[in-house]
Amino acid sequence: MSEKIIKSLFDLRIWVKAKDLAILIYRLTKKFPSSELFGLVSQIQRAAISVAANIAEGYYRQSTKELIQFLVVAKGSAGELISHLFISENLGYISKEDRDMLIEEYEGLIISINSLIKSLSSKK
Repeated sequence: MSEKIIKSLFDLRIWVKAKDLAILIYRLTKKFPSSELFGLVSQIQRAAISVAANIAEGYYRQSTKELIQFLVVAKGSAGELISHLFISENLGYISKEDRDMLIEEYEGLIISINSLIKSLSSKK
């Protein structure tokens, strides 16, 4: 971006939230059965990291248009993660409470990403 609206990645609340949620996801998936290590655990962890990584990558790109594209990808990864959380709960790997809490956090993050996309789009 030629004109940075946000001075630092670390000031970008959606990235901080996505990073913190990814760490929480890693801690939660440590409790999954070892048989899921290369299946559901891997998928969940990759989706969680993808949310934060795409926000960061978009931030460091050259244009607002590219940032918006990466924010859209981050939203998609958050949606993928929500699906994995339902499956994890249905299989008995996480509690309904953990599932609900994480889904609420990710849905809030998606709303925040949408708000940033809208704000950036109006300034183009």
